[in-house]
Amino acid sequence: MYEQISHSLLNRILDELKPEIRVRDLRHFYTRLGANFYAIYSLFHYLYGKRDDFDRQMLRLVEVMALNYIRRDKALKKLDIEREAGHNWFLSQEWVGMALYSDGFAGDLQGLRGRLGYLQELGVNMVHVMPILQCPQGASDGGYAVSNFRDVDDRVGTLDDLRQLSSDMRKRKVLLTLDVVVNHTSDEHEWAVKARAGEQKYQDYYYIFDNRDVPDMFEETMPEIFPENAPGNFTFNDAMQKWVMTVFNNYQWDLNYSNPSVFIEMIDIILFWANQGADILRMDAVAFLWKKIGTRCQNEREAHLILQLMKDCCQVTAPGVLFIAEAIVAPVEIIKYFGEDAVIAKECEIAYNATFMALLWDAVATKNAKLLNQGILSLPNKLDRATWLNYVRCHDDIGLGFDDVDIRQVGYEPFAHRKFLVDYFTGVFDDSPARGQPFGHNEKTGDARISGELASLVGLEKALELGDAEAIEHSIRLILLVHGMIMSFGGIPLLYYGDEIGTLNNYGFTNDANKGGDSRWIHRPVIDWERAELRHKRGTAEQRIFDGLKKMIAVRKCISAFADYNNRELLVTDNPHLFVFMRSDPFRQGEDVLVVGNFDAMPQSLTLGELGKSICFDPARLRDLNSGEAPRLFKDQLVVPPYSFYWLSDARL
Repeated sequence: MYEQISHSLLNRILDELKPEIRVRDLRHFYTRLGANFYAIYSLFHYLYGKRDDFDRQMLRLVEVMALNYIRRDKALKKLDIEREAGHNWFLSQEWVGMALYSDGFAGDLQGLRGRLGYLQELGVNMVHVMPILQCPQGASDGGYAVSNFRDVDDRVGTLDDLRQLSSDMRKRKVLLTLDVVVNHTSDEHEWAVKARAGEQKYQDYYYIFDNRDVPDMFEETMPEIFPENAPGNFTFNDAMQKWVMTVFNNYQWDLNYSNPSVFIEMIDIILFWANQGADILRMDAVAFLWKKIGTRCQNEREAHLILQLMKDCCQVTAPGVLFIAEAIVAPVEIIKYFGEDAVIAKECEIAYNATFMALLWDAVATKNAKLLNQGILSLPNKLDRATWLNYVRCHDDIGLGFDDVDIRQVGYEPFAHRKFLVDYFTGVFDDSPARGQPFGHNEKTGDARISGELASLVGLEKALELGDAEAIEHSIRLILLVHGMIMSFGGIPLLYYGDEIGTLNNYGFTNDANKGGDSRWIHRPVIDWERAELRHKRGTAEQRIFDGLKKMIAVRKCISAFADYNNRELLVTDNPHLFVFMRSDPFRQGEDVLVVGNFDAMPQSLTLGELGKSICFDPARLRDLNSGEAPRLFKDQLVVPPYSFYWLSDARL
């Protein structure tokens, strides 16, 4: 019955579409709309069906999808059709990403066009260009407080520059990833300006209250995101004499998705950026999309329904575009952002594997893989048509969101262990070589996160200062080790700009009044291209790291077992310093790859016979695919050098 109702409504909508839509040849659009309309109708009705204007809002939603389809470039429509035919294209091992700020990496978008050759030299073929939209000076949250969703900040270029960049990248077969900040706007956005001026329509775009009664009820259960710099979740606005929900910073106003006009506005924006040539859209802060009194206002069911609806709408207009869920939450929650089912309840094809990232840093500090092994065992299975974004560093801090149950399982006390990790990476702990800084310290709970460049956190900065050759060697090995893990784990490895040449902490951020209070700017560098040229000088740290990663990326692209088809098996060994797992090729038997990582400063051994009868290698033919050399073997004992890894196979891959 409900499907009949939805199709009846669809027929009425098609009759009422604007003339400029009805006169177009929209065969592909109508085919996709028909296939997805019942799901779109059902979700939209669940969220907004009690409203008197439901039919009018549905008409507006379809018009937005149709108009964006009409505006979509022919080359992008062709790409949509190709990707629909090979719908698992993004699960391939060929993709390797890098996240970067265009101004820090190359000055602006035009400069980034000129550096595409550098990225291809390394082997990167997916580029996440960090937020480029218009933001207020001094109140930008690193680009995530957007004042204009439809234009590029003039400090990095223009829309034409972006279109030229996306065209160049498409010719080079490099994917473009862009951000869409879906949870909030800057308080200088046009909608917020009109809300402050008293326009009720735009006050309804946000959570705005006359007094503290409702905000106080929310605050009873809502955690603080930035307790140091932005305590609480509401800000009093003098112009309106009202309270505004501001979960992140007081200049970021949370959007009210219980209003369908907000959802339709944001769909229009998502499709606008898809039409600028984005292959992948990173959906920022998706865990916060639905607010409900008596909850933490994170990971609510309605937030997932909104994402499902966004994905269904995008499938109609721009089906070749993927979504990344930026949801740094517990493993049991993050897995839900892929969706409940790849067909009937899809959300985002890609999600950040923040758990794996944090567990890798735990292994670096403890020099063992106990918690790493336990945490991965507890990581829920994902959908087949979904993949992880595996990373070591990013523009944000390192959170220590391990499950307390896992921490206790390996013999640690949760609070004390997290304190040790913060102390270790901020150099407080005796003998620590790390040079990080704390971020987001909460006086009430004692919680803190960690800021810092990868090279500085693993000790390279200190080692270079001391001229300590052994420490330099260890630091470089650690950088390659953690990247060896994200390259082989299963998913898309995402490098962070500067890490490929061992960029160190930038302490100059404290001299900028707009950045000095946020320690994350210590790891948002401006690339020193003279130093980057040292990648060509044999024996330098820059050369050893760059060439090590370059080779690793090239080898990864040739190993079909590294494609992500849920084809990873974690192997538990008696050696706590080793992280061991098997990758298998689901389409070709006998081409398995054994991945072994040693997080200790001493050589460690593994008895191959202990891995199980199903794992059989011919020792005489065993090779490390990354180096091309035979591994160190003593009888059936595999010896793994300090801070090193193997990708082992006895097949001729």
